[in-house]
Amino acid sequence: MRALWPLCLALGAAAAAAGGGGRPSAERSAVWGPGLRAAAALPARYFYVQAVDAQGLRFTSSPGENAFQVKITAPEEQFTRVGVQVLDRKDGSFLVRYRMYASYKSLRIEVKTGDKHVAKSPYILKGPIYHENCDCPQEESSVWLEEMNCPQTIPQIQRDLANFPIVDPDKIAKEIPQRFGQRQSLCHYTIKDNEVYIKTYGEHVGFRIFMDAILLSLTRKVKMPDVEFFVNLGDWPLEKRKPPQNLHPIFSWCGSSESKDIVMPTYDLTDSVLETMGRVSLDMMSVQANTGPSWEDKNTTAFWRGRDSRKERLELVKLSRKYPEIIDAAFTNFFFFKHDESLYGPIVKHISFFDFFKYKYQINIDGTVAAYRLPYLLAGNSVVLKQDSIYYEHFYNELQPWKHYIPFKSDLSDLLEKLQWAKDHDEEAKNIAKSGQEFARNNLMGDHIFCYYFKLFQEYASLQVSEPKIREGMEKVQQPDDDLFPCTCHRKKVQ
Repeated sequence: MRALWPLCLALGAAAAAAGGGGRPSAERSAVWGPGLRAAAALPARYFYVQAVDAQGLRFTSSPGENAFQVKITAPEEQFTRVGVQVLDRKDGSFLVRYRMYASYKSLRIEVKTGDKHVAKSPYILKGPIYHENCDCPQEESSVWLEEMNCPQTIPQIQRDLANFPIVDPDKIAKEIPQRFGQRQSLCHYTIKDNEVYIKTYGEHVGFRIFMDAILLSLTRKVKMPDVEFFVNLGDWPLEKRKPPQNLHPIFSWCGSSESKDIVMPTYDLTDSVLETMGRVSLDMMSVQANTGPSWEDKNTTAFWRGRDSRKERLELVKLSRKYPEIIDAAFTNFFFFKHDESLYGPIVKHISFFDFFKYKYQINIDGTVAAYRLPYLLAGNSVVLKQDSIYYEHFYNELQPWKHYIPFKSDLSDLLEKLQWAKDHDEEAKNIAKSGQEFARNNLMGDHIFCYYFKLFQEYASLQVSEPKIREGMEKVQQPDDDLFPCTCHRKKVQ
């Protein structure tokens, strides 16, 4: 819960109920967040602005999307190559994100309302401040963890690694390819002296691009521990054995109650963090500015769109056709099952994910495994109804039913009943939606994802009982060399 508005700004208990009449006060409005720290390097850096009125009451609805103006410059440079967006979260707060395309000795961040500087603006970031492609790792991991404000421990990592009291890289280098290499798509990675090496197994290894990208991004930012591990590129978790059988440590994007895989943030969430303000439009920041109408003005039909990747999805669409006034669910694609239009209706066009939030109730139902859209659904201001499932992403175990989402049974037998409950208890449903949104904002942003990956590899590396090696057949994964604005690293690299 590290991104919450600082409590030290104590604006009084009445603030929560304030509509925020009038204009924001430059003196009383608040500015905070990791994007104001030079060392907290992210692909897209971000910080927050909270509108507060002259009486000290916090705005709870938008004061207008142009209430604040943000300008970022590099005082010592002729040109400042920084893209800036001010995203109105419609709740009185704004998320400001910026992506640097070059590195600078210092940055000046001005936040104004009208012609007045807000809070302690201008903020001077004393550098060097490195852009995403700058290869300049912090040699001390403890310093980087502090700069990124990473948590001391992450419960899911503790749970996953508890199955592996020791890891023998020499042993797993032989046994995992023998056991899984012929039938599965795997990547065997070694990070040695902060360089990444890989050997792939299986035919379908295209998804390695996501893993390559996050590892290269991490090694540009911090010196990674020497570590050797296997990544499962498929949807389904692989390690189905149970103790005392010989368990193999496999890193996967999805876990299940029936497997012992070590879970990482999904490739979808990982890619959206790396590409924010780049080629992707759906990410945890853009969703926050596109959450649709206010709660009271949302359509009260439950909503779902997707493909036919699970039997329960077929049942959901049939339920929708039976009760169209309660559920609006339709297929955008058929791939796994036969399309019987009399049962499931016609294929419908894809709609923008942001249009989902025109609806008050969002149905989250498994696909081949967990539905990877859940982080984005939580970040909206609609309430999520989540199917009970054996599958989970890296953060699911920290979610609480009836606090962050409304649960329904895996066979959908109580879905209509849960929807009726939500309609009969509108204020409670609204509060659940708000809690889910707060969870996403405070646990699933880019810095949280980087912290998770690093802590995972750091703790896994500490379990190794033999030296990670660059194995026969491994190739080096090269850092991108197409950067238009190369940087000069001020740190002396350890040879």
